[in-house]
Amino acid sequence: MVVLPGLMLAMVLAMLDNMIVGTAMPRIVGELGGLNHLSWVVTAYVLGTTVSTPIWGKIGDLYGRKAIFLASIAIFMIGSVLCGMAGSDLLGGPEGGMTQLIAFRALQGLGAGGLMVNAMAIIGDLVPPRERGQYQGMMAGVMSLAMIAGPLVGGFITDHLDWRWAFYVNLPVGFVALALLAAKLKLPRRRTEHRIDWLGAALLSTGITALVLITTWGGNDYAWGSPQILGLAGLAAATLALFVAVERRAAEPILPLGLFRNRNFTLISLIGFLLGFAMFGAINFLPLFQQTVQGASATNSGLLLLPMMGAAMVVSLFVGRAITKTGRYKAYPIIGGVGMVAGMGLLSLMDVHTPSWQTGVFIAVLGLGMGFLMQTTMLIAQNSVDAKDLGVSSSTATFFRSIGGSFGVSLFGAVFNNRLGDELAARFGPAGEKLATAGGQVTPEALGRLPQPVRTGLLESLAASISGVFWWAILFAVAVPLLAAFIKEIPLRGGPGEGGKADEPAAPVPALD
Repeated sequence: MVVLPGLMLAMVLAMLDNMIVGTAMPRIVGELGGLNHLSWVVTAYVLGTTVSTPIWGKIGDLYGRKAIFLASIAIFMIGSVLCGMAGSDLLGGPEGGMTQLIAFRALQGLGAGGLMVNAMAIIGDLVPPRERGQYQGMMAGVMSLAMIAGPLVGGFITDHLDWRWAFYVNLPVGFVALALLAAKLKLPRRRTEHRIDWLGAALLSTGITALVLITTWGGNDYAWGSPQILGLAGLAAATLALFVAVERRAAEPILPLGLFRNRNFTLISLIGFLLGFAMFGAINFLPLFQQTVQGASATNSGLLLLPMMGAAMVVSLFVGRAITKTGRYKAYPIIGGVGMVAGMGLLSLMDVHTPSWQTGVFIAVLGLGMGFLMQTTMLIAQNSVDAKDLGVSSSTATFFRSIGGSFGVSLFGAVFNNRLGDELAARFGPAGEKLATAGGQVTPEALGRLPQPVRTGLLESLAASISGVFWWAILFAVAVPLLAAFIKEIPLRGGPGEGGKADEPAAPVPALD
């Protein structure tokens, strides 16, 4: 009776944290380091999630998901505590606080990778494919609620409490989830003697990290033709080539390359990558726009995200029920991709004069697209593989979405920083460079102290830079409906009156009720 709430709480941990921190980020960055570190705080978390997801999924398949799932919750909570302590007197004071926060966010991301992968894989263990749409729709609805509550909680914390509570708030939720799942979660026992492909995991992690560093530093901290960037490119190419060679020979590959012989699995992995790239990379800048350009408080900027999250939640629930009823899903990623392109296109039109209500309409359109895509991608990935690969299919789908988010946050952060420097230089000449590197003090209080002409020019520069990020996001979002059109419609198994199939679970569906 309490397994589903426990899974939902675990998912809420990861989603709630991201949204709380996103809303509190202007205050955190203003205190610890500046705008030039904004993307790194997010990148570290997403990168930790990205490099860990294949490992979490594989060890869950090999050694049982319950213990692995509980361990990931514990790691996430430890990371949350350390993030809240970054820059405190206990860790040496404010100097170096941003470096500490970035490192602890990476640890938090490692735990988040296990939360997201194993929650979906556990549903796959307990629920037949035909029923997964409904349950994953419910999970998507809860995730959307978390995404609604996150900005509100983050805004309240930012306006009324110390920003450190943006991380400490995870602890009570985590303890309840641990208690419920430890006591009530029962899964089929499938443990056999296997070994982890640690070499493949290390090569993949190194290659992905090098690629993310290229997109983060290239054209920003280092020139694209600099030895640092060229060296990272060589490292990424070498390690990823070695990874492919190792995976072809590994007895238990961390990411079985044979899965990509399935057309649907390959297409949905690419769609997940683009979804993460465009969505997570660009949405990261909405609170900054609302709090600085539109002058909203942190709490109100959370409220202003309600149209997007509410639309995503309603559509996710509708799509989940429709898939369960019909067993068909192809149309939904196509519709979702079109909605995402429309939303990004509208957001790219924002400027310093855009009212809050108009931004709300734009992000509601984006939310509609997200609702059609969020859990449909996971469902299609799971339906494309055998039961023994359920965990690795879930982790691979999450991996591609996460790596897309990593690249998106890094690339769009570089686009934002470069565009902001150009905009400030165009408006203020040589003094613009000083503004761009002055520590990123763009809190409402700091803006209010600036002379009116300087304040106007800074806000116009910020608005133009953020709208430029959404223009770039369109280029990647437009590929989503094009790829989705080539997905082959394969009715989901396990519906009423259908015979059992190879990937039906050992445990009955009522285990989740």
